[in-house]
Amino acid sequence: MSNFLTLAAIQEMYDAPGPMFWLAWLVIMVVFIAAWWKVFSKAGVPGWTALIPIYNAYVFLKIVGRPGWWLLLFLVPFLNIIIGVIIQVDLARSFGRGIGFALGLIFLSPIFILILGFSDIRYEGPAALA
Repeated sequence: MSNFLTLAAIQEMYDAPGPMFWLAWLVIMVVFIAAWWKVFSKAGVPGWTALIPIYNAYVFLKIVGRPGWWLLLFLVPFLNIIIGVIIQVDLARSFGRGIGFALGLIFLSPIFILILGFSDIRYEGPAALA
């Protein structure tokens, strides 16, 4: 009998998430979309561009001052990690922040994107062009 209860408990762990999970997920996604919208708007780009896949990455590259063809570098394994780090450093510099903020963007990206979007940090221009 105890084997049956153990199997039932294990099965319950792997059941589909309930409605509260999906509601929490939806709320979190809306907050992050709003944060990215604000980051794009601060950079002088229409906020809706943050919603369009691939195009938002292209616009993001323009915001930090990198050429659009860098989007292709994200397709190269391992190189995409290096490019991602470079772009996060450029994003921090574009908003007048230093290496500490860049490390925050690299390792705690969701929190630091919220800080960029909802704080009074101002966009100073594309850092990679400077």
